[in-house]
Amino acid sequence: MSVPALFVLATAIWGSTWYVITFQLGPVPPEVSVVYRFALASALLAAWCAATGRPLAFRPATHAWLAFWGAMMFGLSYVAVYYAEAHVASGLVAVVFATMAFTCPIGMRLFFGDPLPARIVVAATLGVAGVALLFLPELRVVGDGGSLARGIAWALAGTLISTGGTLAAVRNGAMGLPMLPATAWGMFYGALSAAVVAFARGSAWTFDQRASYGLSLVYLAVPGSVIAFAAYLTLIRRVGAGPAAYVSVSTPVVAMLLSTLYEGYRWSALALLGALLAFVGGVLALRPPKSD
Repeated sequence: MSVPALFVLATAIWGSTWYVITFQLGPVPPEVSVVYRFALASALLAAWCAATGRPLAFRPATHAWLAFWGAMMFGLSYVAVYYAEAHVASGLVAVVFATMAFTCPIGMRLFFGDPLPARIVVAATLGVAGVALLFLPELRVVGDGGSLARGIAWALAGTLISTGGTLAAVRNGAMGLPMLPATAWGMFYGALSAAVVAFARGSAWTFDQRASYGLSLVYLAVPGSVIAFAAYLTLIRRVGAGPAAYVSVSTPVVAMLLSTLYEGYRWSALALLGALLAFVGGVLALRPPKSD
C-alpha cells in the first residue's frame, strides 16, 4: 500500500474514533474500557498471526521493550484520552493531540539525532493552526477552568505518552521486529498496563450491556486499533515518525466532516480556512524528503 493510501486509511478511521469513544463513557470506568479494547484487539491480531504463520515468539529482553512500548502507545495514553473525553468534547482532545505534529519530530531530534527539516516545522505549524481554527469555539472557553481544565490536562498527558509510544515504535522498526506480531504483544501489554491502573484505582470490572457500548467497542478494537495502527506503524517505517505524526492533525478534520454529515455541523469561514491550512500542511508533511 502506498504512503498516501496508508495516511488516508489511518486518518479516515481515527477521524471517526474520537466520536465513537464517547459511546464508551458511562458505567464502565475508562481504564476498564481500554482493557477490553486492546485485549480484544490483541487476541484478534495474535490469531491472525498464528493463522498466517507469523511467529509470535520473542526473547525476554525484547518483551521488556514491547511492554514499555505497549504501555505507552496502547495503554496509558488511551486511559488519558478516555478520561479527557469524560471532561471535554472529543474535538478539543483532538486539537491537543494535533500537537504531536511538533512533539514527534522534536523527539526524533532529541533521541535519534534526526534532522528537523523546515518543511516539517512549517507543515506542523499550518496543521495545528488549522485544527485550532476548526475548534475555535471550544478553545475560547478553555480559560473557564474546572472540569475543562482537567480534561485538557489529561489530553496533554496522553499526547506526551503517545509521543513516547511513537518513538518506541521507531526503535522497534530499527531493530527489525516483525510489525504484526510485535503489535499483538504491544496491545496485550497495553491492556495489561490499563488493568494495573484499574486495580490501583479500585475500578469496578463492569460491562455495559447496551448495544451502543458493545458495537463501539468492536469498532474501536478492530478498525480503530488493529487496522488503523497497522497503517500508522507502517507509515512510521516508510516516512518516519515526524511526517507520520501528521495523522494527528488530519484526523480532527475528518471528525468535522463526519459531524457535518451526521450532526448538522455548519462550516464558518474560519473553519473552512482551518481545513485548508491543515490540508496544505499535510501536503508539505508527506512530500518526499528529497524535496527538502
